[in-house]
Amino acid sequence: MTEHLTKQSFLQKVFNYETNKDWKYEGELPALVDFWAPWCGPCRIVGPVIDELSNEYAGKVQFYKVNTEDEQELASVFGIQSIPSLLFIPKSGIPKMAVGALPKQALKQAIEKELFEVAN
Repeated sequence: MTEHLTKQSFLQKVFNYETNKDWKYEGELPALVDFWAPWCGPCRIVGPVIDELSNEYAGKVQFYKVNTEDEQELASVFGIQSIPSLLFIPKSGIPKMAVGALPKQALKQAIEKELFEVAN
């Protein structure tokens, strides 16, 4: 199930940028954060795909959505210039951002590569 985050829940579940200068992921599972907005056409295409993937990866990956209209501070902190922007967060290591509406197969490949492959 995809969970919609506010700034407060983002600080608790993903990254508390108010207390940590360096990246420190707060979650138990790898995660994908979808930065989107209601008026964004490509976001409306990606949204249902993210929801499908959240079911397929249930118990393995946590899926979050951040509405950049409602949470402008979060969008600013992550330097979101265009949407959809997807933040891939491995359990350990540095997250990576992807911009644009990726098809489902490309999203699955990115999830496998960014979230499950062991960093060298």
